[in-house]
Amino acid sequence: MFLRSSSLAVATLVAASTLLSACSQDNNQQKTDNTLTATAPATGQASPILERNAKQRLIDNLQSKLQKANINVKIVDIKSTEIPNIYWVNLQGMPSVYTTADGQYIIQGDVLRLGDKQLYNVSENLQAGENKKLLAALNPKDLIVYPSQGKTKHVIYVFTDANCPYCHKLHEHLPEINAKGIEVRYIAWPRGDQFFPAMEAIWCSADRKAAFTAVVQGQQLPSTQCNSPVKDQYQLGMNIGVNGTPAIYSEDGKYLGGYLSADEIEQRLAK
Repeated sequence: MFLRSSSLAVATLVAASTLLSACSQDNNQQKTDNTLTATAPATGQASPILERNAKQRLIDNLQSKLQKANINVKIVDIKSTEIPNIYWVNLQGMPSVYTTADGQYIIQGDVLRLGDKQLYNVSENLQAGENKKLLAALNPKDLIVYPSQGKTKHVIYVFTDANCPYCHKLHEHLPEINAKGIEVRYIAWPRGDQFFPAMEAIWCSADRKAAFTAVVQGQQLPSTQCNSPVKDQYQLGMNIGVNGTPAIYSEDGKYLGGYLSADEIEQRLAK
């Protein structure tokens, strides 16, 4: 759908995320000196896309139109796509969107390419590149890490909430997932304000694993305050486009799904 930027509401942008997860949310980044490059999915080769000054003009133009429409969101980056005159827009703290070359229209949702035996998700692959960098920047000490048994074949990141029933179900199958050579890294993503205290208490605990399991089993932890990364991790999820838990991502930044069995995770990683 094409939407004139002058009539777009903030709530519409917030609702634009296309990630599907089991528990929904409550309350609810090589350049050359002069050009930007990106992988063109149709050819697999790096292609020049926007001269830097032209890119900045588009950012300024679109940012101005967003502000005029009372949409107070910062544009982090803009990249061209394989579709002529359509650009991918990375927004701070909100799901990415697309814009026309004149910045007059915003397009929400996935962009799919036809012509092959399988659909090619242009949106997913553009977002995955950004996700990969953001996930790689995380310090494992700020996460809850469940190492694989034996040789590590894969690493997955799971945005989780200890109060989410499907997160409980996934948590129960961790030994099975680890046995497949998959390391699991939990990222705190409380689904609403009321779930922040429990997640803060877990991340402030000396033994986060034991604390997480305790909450999963229905125990209440005393409120604890510390210099925890919970709020930063929540914001990371918003930047990526998480809108529910569990939300499972590969090390390459690709969204694998919401709740998945150990076999399903293994199969999706193999692809």
